[in-house]
Amino acid sequence: MSPSTLFYALLGGVLPALLWLWFWLREDRLHPEPRALIMASFVWGMIAVLLALPAEQWISNKYASTMTLVIIGWAITEEVLKYLASYVSALRRRENDEPIDSLIYLITAALGFAALENTLFLAGAFKTGGIAGGVDLGILRFVGASLLHVVSSGALGFFLALGFYKRQTVKEIDFFIGVVAAIVLHTLFNLFILKGAGNGLYTFTIFGFVWLAVILLLIGFEKVKQLKKPST
Repeated sequence: MSPSTLFYALLGGVLPALLWLWFWLREDRLHPEPRALIMASFVWGMIAVLLALPAEQWISNKYASTMTLVIIGWAITEEVLKYLASYVSALRRRENDEPIDSLIYLITAALGFAALENTLFLAGAFKTGGIAGGVDLGILRFVGASLLHVVSSGALGFFLALGFYKRQTVKEIDFFIGVVAAIVLHTLFNLFILKGAGNGLYTFTIFGFVWLAVILLLIGFEKVKQLKKPST
């Protein structure tokens, strides 16, 4: 891979992710998170891609005859690793002290994951399709796949936020629901994309549903902002 291809791939993968990160961080302007933890979550999200690649290759080899199982396995792998990235970098720390933090850190890790994943996809696109092919793919991933990572991780973050002030048993139930929701959303997106391969209108319809999910996530942010610690 030439240095110029790598440069354009990094630019197209990381810069859009940082733009989305700026957008979502604006949802927590009253109590912004420490920049060091935001950066750590983003970087750990990128590291999660390196762990996902061999795991997904193993899944592809083991279930090669059943594509549905491969896609489900990929979704589980990526959602679990994005959560672990946010947990290692931020969720386990004392700075995670209000419900909205779960959303912020999970979305940040998801965007770090999307940044490196998009970089790898773009590197291949620039190599085989030139600048035009890379730009086309970059736009599609900016409005589709990147937001899918945000929505799926955001769903888990939302349920973690709902359980923030609740007793441990309820926290665990909310966590389980959030993980399942994240995996289901990710799986459905990939299945529909696979089904609509080569059909541009079908693909953009799917992206439309992703954008609808983004609107619901924004509504979820507003609900989380209203959560108050129960009086004792």
